[in-house]
Amino acid sequence: MDKPKRQTEKFDWSLTLILILFFMISCLAIYSAQTTAQYDENFLLKQVFWYVVGSIIIFVALLFDPDHYKRLTWYLYGLGLLLLIALIIAPESIAPERNGAKSWFIIPGVGSIQPSEFVKIFIILALSKLTSDHHEKYPLKTFQTDAFLLLKLGFATAVPLLLIMLQPDLGTGLVIISIFIGILLVSGITWKILLPLFSFGAGSASLILYFVIWKPEILEKYLKVKTYQFGRIYAWISPEEHQSNYGYHLVKSLRAIGSGLISGKGFGNRQVYIPESHTDFIFSVIGEEYGFFGGSILIGLYFLLIYHLIKTALDTNDSFNAYICAGIISMITFHVFQNIGMTIQVLPITGIPLPFISYGGSSLMGNMLAMGIVYSIRYHHKNYMFQSGAQYHL
Repeated sequence: MDKPKRQTEKFDWSLTLILILFFMISCLAIYSAQTTAQYDENFLLKQVFWYVVGSIIIFVALLFDPDHYKRLTWYLYGLGLLLLIALIIAPESIAPERNGAKSWFIIPGVGSIQPSEFVKIFIILALSKLTSDHHEKYPLKTFQTDAFLLLKLGFATAVPLLLIMLQPDLGTGLVIISIFIGILLVSGITWKILLPLFSFGAGSASLILYFVIWKPEILEKYLKVKTYQFGRIYAWISPEEHQSNYGYHLVKSLRAIGSGLISGKGFGNRQVYIPESHTDFIFSVIGEEYGFFGGSILIGLYFLLIYHLIKTALDTNDSFNAYICAGIISMITFHVFQNIGMTIQVLPITGIPLPFISYGGSSLMGNMLAMGIVYSIRYHHKNYMFQSGAQYHL
C-alpha cells in the first residue's frame, strides 16, 4: 500500500474552493434579487444560515466512510419512503398545499422542509448499491442478468417516483428519472436492452407532447393531468401569447437576460422585475446584472464541478463509489440544464432550482449532503499497489 496521506492532504480542497465560489455568487445574486422581491424577508441571511447548516452536514457526512453508506443504504431509502408517505397523509397544518402541490413539512422555528430533496440522494445510494452488488453476484454478464438488473433498478426508482408524482411534483420527478438514466448508462447493461428502452421513452415523450399541443382533452380525460401543466408547455412555445398568466415569468426572464447583453448592467442595477427571482429565476438576475460574461463564468464553474466529480469517479477503486458519483453528476447536470434552460426558453418551466445558487434550505441541504458523500469518497480513498482494474462500467 502507498504511504498514507496526512489528513489535510486527503481533504478535498478543490471541491471546497468550488463550493465557496458558489456561496459567494449565491449571496450576491440573492441580495440583489431580494431588493425587488415582493417579500420583506431577508433571504440573504437565511441563505447564509442554510450554507452553515450545509457545511455541518458535509462535516458529519465526511465522518462516515463509503462502506458505512453502503450498509445504511436501505435504511435511508426506507426512511425516504416513510417521509414521502407521511407527507401524503399528513394534515394541512403540518403539510400545507402550496401551488397545487403537497411537498413540504412545516417545522416550527425552522420553516418548510421538502423531503424529496433528500430522497433524491437516498435513491442514488440505492441504485448504486443495487448495481455494484449485482455485478459482484453476477460477474458473467448475460442478457438475462442485465434484464434482471434493469428490473431491480426500475422498481427501486418507480416506488419513490410514484409517491412524488402523487404530491404532485413534476420537477423532482424528472430529476429522479435523470438519476435513473444516468446510472443506467454506466451500469454495464447491454445496449441491446438500453437502445429499445430509450427509443421507446423518446417516442412516448414525443407522442405525449403531440397530445399536449394538439389533443390536450385526451390527456385530461384519461391521464387526469392538471391543466396548469399544459399551460407551461404553451407558454414555452409561445410566451408572448401567454404572458398574462403562464408565460409571465418567461417573458420577464428573457427581457432581463437579453437586456444584460455582454457585460451586464452592474450589481444592483436591475430594471426588470421578476417575481420569485431569488429562487427558480436566480439566473435571470445574474444574466441581467453580469451579462453573458457573468452567466458564462457560472456555467464554467458548474463544468469544473462536474469535471471534479468525474475525476472522483475515475480515481476511486470501488464501483459503489463510482456509481454514486454518476448519480450525483446526473442530478446536478439535469438541475443546471433544466433551470438555465427554462430561463432562456430552451426548456419548459418546471420550478427546479439552480444548485447552490437559488435560495432554498431543503435544496441546498440535499446538495450539500451529496457533496458530503463525495468528500467522504475522496477522504477515505485508498490506493493499493497491486489493485486490479476498476470493476465499474464508466
